Amino acid sequence: MSAFVPVPLGQRIPNLLHGISCSLPTMRSVIGYEEKDPAITAHLTSGYPRFVVHPLLRQVAATLAHRDPSLAGRQLWLTAGPAAAASLRDYLGQIGELVPLTPFLAALALPATASPDLFNTARRYLQHTGAFASSRAAEDWLVFNGLLPSAEPERLFAASADAHLHVRQTLAATYGHGLAANDVHLAPSGMAATYAAFRAVNAVQAPLGRTRWIQLGWLYLDTIAILQKLTASPAEDYLRHADVFDLAGLRRLLEAHRGKVAGLLAEVPTNPLIQTSDLPALSSLCREHGVALVLDPTIASPFNIDVLPHADLVTNSLTKYTASEGDVILGAVTTNPSSPLAAALRPALAAASSLAALYPRDVARLAAQIDATPALIARINARTPAVVAFLERHPRVTGLHWSGHSSSASNYAALARSPDSIGSMISFTVAGDLPAFYDRLRIAKGPSFGLATTLICPFMYLAHYDLVTTEKGRAELAANGIAPDLLRLSVGAEPAEEIIAVLAEALG
Repeated sequence: MSAFVPVPLGQRIPNLLHGISCSLPTMRSVIGYEEKDPAITAHLTSGYPRFVVHPLLRQVAATLAHRDPSLAGRQLWLTAGPAAAASLRDYLGQIGELVPLTPFLAALALPATASPDLFNTARRYLQHTGAFASSRAAEDWLVFNGLLPSAEPERLFAASADAHLHVRQTLAATYGHGLAANDVHLAPSGMAATYAAFRAVNAVQAPLGRTRWIQLGWLYLDTIAILQKLTASPAEDYLRHADVFDLAGLRRLLEAHRGKVAGLLAEVPTNPLIQTSDLPALSSLCREHGVALVLDPTIASPFNIDVLPHADLVTNSLTKYTASEGDVILGAVTTNPSSPLAAALRPALAAASSLAALYPRDVARLAAQIDATPALIARINARTPAVVAFLERHPRVTGLHWSGHSSSASNYAALARSPDSIGSMISFTVAGDLPAFYDRLRIAKGPSFGLATTLICPFMYLAHYDLVTTEKGRAELAANGIAPDLLRLSVGAEPAEEIIAVLAEALG
C-alpha cells in the first residue's frame, strides 16, 4: 500500500496540535488562501507559522479580551515575551498597550481605532522578525489558567533541564572546526535567528559608519523584507546583487560602496533555484572589504554542507531537517570563531538573541528529535537522486533545479560533507496545465521542507503571490530566472519508488 494518501484541505501536516504546515491540496485552495477567500480559510485548522495565527494563540487573545473589558474590541498581537512586544510597540511609534503574561508570552493591544494599515504593519513586523509567540507557550498558559485540561502528550527530551545544552552541543559538533556550544544561540524561529544576526552585525558595524546591506541572489521573502524595511535608511542602505555567480559584479558593487557596507546575506543554496555561489571566493571578497558575511544553509542543512569557515555568522531554521517530525519552530545563529569579527560579534549576538524569548518546551521537543537527524538525512539523501533522475527523464518536466545541477554542482560539492550529501530540495516546472498536475498529485501539499514527510507546494504562489499575479511582478521573476509556476518538492523518507510512482501518476 502506498504511503501517500490525499490530505484534506486545512489539515495540519503532520496532523498534530503543533504541526507546522497545512494542507492546500488544490490550486484553487492555494489561491483562495492567498486571497483570504472565506470558502477556503474557514477550513484551515492552522497554517504555516508566521502566516497564520495558531488557534491556541487566538484562544489566549480571546480569553484576555473576555477577562479585561478594556481589551474588548482591540487587536491583540501575541509575541515571544515582553521584550518582543516592546520592540513591536517601538516599531509602531509607541502605539499600543503592553500586556505581559509570562517571561515567554506577552501581548501588544492596539487601540480600538487602529487602522488596517497599522494592523498589517504589526503583523508583518512579527512575521519578518520571527517574534510570534510559541503555540506551546499559549497551550501551557491556557492549561495553567484552567482553560484546557492538559497539554497534548508528546515525546520530550528526557533530561528537560539539559535540552538547551544538548541542542547546542549537537549543532556545535555538526558544524565542527572546534566550535563551542557557547557560539550557538537558539532562537524561537529561523527568522528570529536571521533577525538576531542582522541586529548583531549592525551593532558592530554601524559605529564604523557601515549601515548598508547587500542581498545576494534571491532570498526568502521575510529575509528580503528585513533588508528592505529594517535597515537604518532603506532607500540608501538596501543593495541587491542578483547573480550569485557574478562575483566580479559584486566586487564592483562593493567598490562603489566602499567602507559603507555592514553585511552581505546569502542563502547557500538559494531558495528556490538551489544555486550555490563560490563560497571561498565570496568570503575572501567580503573580508577584503570588511563586510560581515551572513550565510543561511537551511535549504540543504548544516548536516549536509560545511559553510562555517566561510561565514562570520551562520543562521539556520531548525524547523527544517532537525525538527523532522514537523511540529517545532526554532532557529539558530552561530558565530564562526575564526572570523575576524568574532570577538565583537559574540556579545552583540548575545544581546540581539535576547529580544525574542525561547520557550523551553519547544527546545525539549526539538532535543527529543535532533539525535535522529543524521539518520533521517541519510535516508533523504539516498532517495533524492532517484527522484531527480525520474524528473529529468520525464517529457512533461520542462525545468529542474537541485543541488547537483550543472550550474553550480562543483560549488556545492566543495561544501558537501560527503558525495551523498544532496539534501531534500528539488524545484521543477511542468508543461501544460499546472492545476491539472497539482490537483491530481497525492503527495502532501503545503509549505516547509526537510521533514520525514515528502511535501510539495507551488512555492512562488505561497511566497510571492503579489509577484505571480501582476505583470510587473512576473517580469521581475523572469529577470531572476524564476518561473511563476515553479513547484518546490521536498523529498522525505518514504521509499523512492513510491515517491516516483505518485509523481508519474500525476504527470501521466
